[in-house]
Amino acid sequence: MKSDGDTVNMITGLQWKQMMRFGARALERKKHDVDALNVFPVPDGDTGTNMNFTIQSAVKDAEKTSGASVAEVATAVSMGSLMGARGNSGVILSQLLRGIAKGLEGHKEANGLQVAQALQVGVDTAYKAVMKPVEGTILTVAREVAKGAQNSAKHGAPPLQILKDAYVRGQLTLEKTPDMLPVLKQAGVVDAGGQGFLIILSGWIAALEGQEFEEEVVLATPQAESQMIRGITAIEDLEFPYCTEFLVKGQNLRVEKIREDLAASGDSLLVVGTEEVVKIHVHVKNPGNILDYAIQWGSLHQVAIHNMLEQNEAMAHAQKHEELDESSLQETPSEEKEHGIVAVAMGEGIADVFRSLGVDEVIFGGQTMNPSTENIVEAVRKVQAKNVYILPNNGNIVMAARQVKELVTDRNVYIIPTKSIPQGISALVNYNPQGDAAENAKNMEDGLSLIKSGEVTYAVRDSQFGDLEISEGDILGLIEDVIQVTGKDRLQVAKETLDTMKWKDHDLVTIFYGEDVSEEQAEELRTWIAAEAPHIELELYPGYQPLYYYIFGVE
Repeated sequence: MKSDGDTVNMITGLQWKQMMRFGARALERKKHDVDALNVFPVPDGDTGTNMNFTIQSAVKDAEKTSGASVAEVATAVSMGSLMGARGNSGVILSQLLRGIAKGLEGHKEANGLQVAQALQVGVDTAYKAVMKPVEGTILTVAREVAKGAQNSAKHGAPPLQILKDAYVRGQLTLEKTPDMLPVLKQAGVVDAGGQGFLIILSGWIAALEGQEFEEEVVLATPQAESQMIRGITAIEDLEFPYCTEFLVKGQNLRVEKIREDLAASGDSLLVVGTEEVVKIHVHVKNPGNILDYAIQWGSLHQVAIHNMLEQNEAMAHAQKHEELDESSLQETPSEEKEHGIVAVAMGEGIADVFRSLGVDEVIFGGQTMNPSTENIVEAVRKVQAKNVYILPNNGNIVMAARQVKELVTDRNVYIIPTKSIPQGISALVNYNPQGDAAENAKNMEDGLSLIKSGEVTYAVRDSQFGDLEISEGDILGLIEDVIQVTGKDRLQVAKETLDTMKWKDHDLVTIFYGEDVSEEQAEELRTWIAAEAPHIELELYPGYQPLYYYIFGVE
């Protein structure tokens, strides 16, 4: 039965939790509609999917809270979205939710004006997180939503009416996004991220109106989630077998101090939160010591302790026999080294090349499978080094990677903003294992301008891109993420893409061929290159990457 939401003058923590459930459910139902708004016709890390996983991670953390304080629930939402953020759209959504949590700090309940103010803090936080904000995106829509809420709140409207007024203004703004971004106008669509945010907002409104779920919210995870984090070591060292996770609630909690005090207690330490609520996750030998320490700060909640040794012993035994040769079975002490590297790869062959160039941990991901901030944090935690360099190797992963610096503070983290696999290779070539950390980071980033990147893939939808008429299934040649060549024949598009990259004017061409390309087909391309310019060095590797037939690096 519906209730009159207009009579609700204060939003409680339980209501905020319900709003998040409804928002997540609304986006879950329409995520593919949001994906369809992506103007780029290539297989990509879809906006709706990334936002969906981000908000579902937020709801998952919110469900763990037992208190009725709106601040407590909003803080849990913020933490969950931060750790689950995927892709640029997911990261921006997490920053909006993080700012909203800041705006609700200290409130047991929130009235309409406080909700409107929290929305504005969310927008301010999201804008600050984006290095070069672009109008006509989710940022613009969220900003106007906040303005609509503020204007409504000035007239003393209750929370439900404020959100309705905010939604109307946001919808009007969304409809104008094609006039702000030419690429949207050409494709005849509105901004996908803005649409996703309004869908979430519609869920919040539905919750306050007292609507009911048709079914329970299913907190899905990517099928590949369990395989997302992989590296040289498949099972982490269980020197610290107890995974200990809990919340501390109190006053004047000092996150940095707690993190510093617990730094030597175990591994996989994560301490995030506010002055009122801190979330702690750590792997230790003795959970009692950690709990004894934490209780000095406040009350303990949602304590969960798991014996990983017992749970994973059989799996670890099987994987060791399958993946490790006799020499790697020899026990060696784990010593902290000066430098370590984490890289994202989209194929086993590419991962092997990265490892051969010194990468310690490989995260399997890329197009259509953007790793979350938490995935990257876990990979960084596995690297026993004072300085860790992260190579996202995809433009849609850079923002998630940048958030890792805030979460990992017990070592120096450097984000090298690589946007392609060839850029990742170039960064590694400019890496000096004996060099200074800051100088290494500079040299690795400077090397990105020395290489051109290209890809050959296929169109997932009919579209118009510039002067190019593209049909679903067409073969596409991209240079620096811009479609330059279209055709029906894979080999011909590959040749034309390389020619457009002016490969003959360079010294080295590196090619990774994908899982849908046979060795014989790759050799056809090699033969053509050798005949056209035998003086140019060619490196051809089986990358086994999905979706992309070829990845080119020209330098």
